[in-house]
Amino acid sequence: MFKFSIQRSVSLAYLCLAIAGCKVPAVVEVHENKSVPVSYNDKQDTTNIAALPYRSFFTDKNLVSLIDSALQRNQELQITLQEVEIARNDIKFRQQPLLPQVGIKGGVGVEKVGRYTSQGAGDATTEIKPGKEMPDPLTDFAVAAFANWEVDIWHKLHNSKKAAVTRYLSSVEGRNFVVTNLVAEIANSYYELLAFDNQLTIVRQNIALQKDALEIVKVQKEAARVTELAVRKFEAEVLKTQSLEYDLLQNIQVTENRINFLLGRFPQPIARDTSNMVNLVPAVVNSGIPSQLLINRPDIKQAELDLAAAKLDVKIARAEFFPSLGLSAAVGLNSFSPAYLFRLPESILYNLAGEMMGPLVNRNAIRAEFNSANAKQLQALYNYQRSIVNAYMEVSNQVSNINNLEKSYDLKSKQVDALTTSISISNDLFKNARADYLEVLMTQRDALEARLELVETKKDQLNAVVNIYRNLGGGWK
Repeated sequence: MFKFSIQRSVSLAYLCLAIAGCKVPAVVEVHENKSVPVSYNDKQDTTNIAALPYRSFFTDKNLVSLIDSALQRNQELQITLQEVEIARNDIKFRQQPLLPQVGIKGGVGVEKVGRYTSQGAGDATTEIKPGKEMPDPLTDFAVAAFANWEVDIWHKLHNSKKAAVTRYLSSVEGRNFVVTNLVAEIANSYYELLAFDNQLTIVRQNIALQKDALEIVKVQKEAARVTELAVRKFEAEVLKTQSLEYDLLQNIQVTENRINFLLGRFPQPIARDTSNMVNLVPAVVNSGIPSQLLINRPDIKQAELDLAAAKLDVKIARAEFFPSLGLSAAVGLNSFSPAYLFRLPESILYNLAGEMMGPLVNRNAIRAEFNSANAKQLQALYNYQRSIVNAYMEVSNQVSNINNLEKSYDLKSKQVDALTTSISISNDLFKNARADYLEVLMTQRDALEARLELVETKKDQLNAVVNIYRNLGGGWK
């Protein structure tokens, strides 16, 4: 009998839809385009540095130690981990409606009705047993177990749970993306700090060189071979370079504090090797093929999962147009007196009911919700496709950048060698009155700038390797 009533309810639901005469909108199917170019630079080698964990990719133990500490203490990463936990709990929340809602309730009440009412007249003439009338007022004692369950006819609840699971996986990829960027940011800041250290050493060496040149000019002035103008020019150059020294000290302080902030701690010295940075050799870059981005890049995987969740949201919103079937049941004990509460089977109560409800008046609101879900699905699609294009562009730019920086570094290295040699030549010529003091000043200035630029280019090389490691999807494994 119960099975028959459910079948009648389902039939009634379809009848209600026919009467309403409103067409349910179809789900708009969107298909993402996963096609990417076959290579970055006509190479088909699938070897990819993104497969290396950061402990293998970075060889500097001080840098690896900083990254390890950041992954334990960085506040932004900890916030992201809580987002993952929230998404995990949302799965449990979406799971609950799929199961019957079961509970226990008990109650006590008292009721006094008028004697000249149908209930009052009936109670007055009713005997519980021969010679014992119904009590007045009438008390009521009950204890029962009850259950309510929505039958997931249209898979609305199942799709809701699937969407929650998908968003949880998306939050995990979001966490991986934060890790990737955190590793890269620490490495870039670390190499920037090394660059400032080396530039500070160069500046201090140049200050000593300029002071020696200043003493020579003073001697030349006493010998009337140069004027006071030459002395003042050399003094100004020394003061300018000394000012640059304090600028670099400030940059070192700011960079150290930035790294400490990423590590979630208050300012303290950063352990590092301050030896000659220009001797560092950038890691060999194997960029693989573009299709590997779809697997390695956490932001692409996150966008793909967000798109899958958005598709499920559209199905959930569409299911709201259809009627829902709810079942309810209860079983327990009920009596007007505690003395009769446990007399079986007389005190037993139970009920079983099915209810079908479908929208008729508020369909415009449901349609608006469906349209919004569909628009969000399209947003997720465009975001996914944009993530793929952006990832390819980032890698392509860094591949080109690495090649150009290598050539630039070679030329600047030769420039530094030439200018370093020219310093001693200009000094000798000046001592022999065969060169003007301005030539000495300009040579020293050019050599200083060239050496500082060489360190800057080396830093750019190291950062470019870090960036392509991040852009390929490395660092989070």
